[in-house]
Amino acid sequence: MSGYGTVISLTIKPACAIFGRMDINWLGHSCFRIRGKQATIVTDPFPPDLGYTLGKTTADIVTVSHQHHSHSYDKGIGGDPRVIAGPGEYEIKGVMIIGIATFHDADGGKIKGKNTVYLIEIDGITVCHLGDLGHVLTTEQVEEIDDVDMLLLPVGGGFTLNAATGAEVIRQIEPKVVIPMHYKTPALKRELAPVDSFLKEMGIERPASQPKLSFNPSSLPISTQVFLLDY
Repeated sequence: MSGYGTVISLTIKPACAIFGRMDINWLGHSCFRIRGKQATIVTDPFPPDLGYTLGKTTADIVTVSHQHHSHSYDKGIGGDPRVIAGPGEYEIKGVMIIGIATFHDADGGKIKGKNTVYLIEIDGITVCHLGDLGHVLTTEQVEEIDDVDMLLLPVGGGFTLNAATGAEVIRQIEPKVVIPMHYKTPALKRELAPVDSFLKEMGIERPASQPKLSFNPSSLPISTQVFLLDY
């Protein structure tokens, strides 16, 4: 017998082959549809009277950041999804979700109550949905919300982050992708600031709006980029 062992040929698959591509669509307000290889997640579904439409959207998982009517219309989502509505750790269909307790206002929740920030790890990408976050993050919260690839960020003001505080939270988290949400559009029947105020605060030209974004871990930008999505 030879003194050499058996030679095994190993093929290293690229990240896109391991994870596939994650697609994200904005349905309006704070509601996104996130599609991965094994599961579809919908965040903060809204009722018809808000001005947007959910259509015949189905999901495996629905996250609800707080119980206000415009963020918790889970009955509008088909497919008998598992509804997550608060802090904790959840693993569903290969998706890891961590809910982190925050507040809807800058006064410790005394005005508008509590809010849950969700970290969603899907197909090798960590998405952070801030819900109706109403304050700059504490040091402890920044440590919990660590290594974010994609940040879904309210920027319309009112009882959530406005242009200036939204920009400050981006500096705290340092994500690779930022997608603004919860701002005034022609469809929305609420008074919020338009996204242009946030873009001006960030010092960037308005990017072309896209119907959806698709990423895998290797296709994420190296430094923070802001993307706009159609609803």
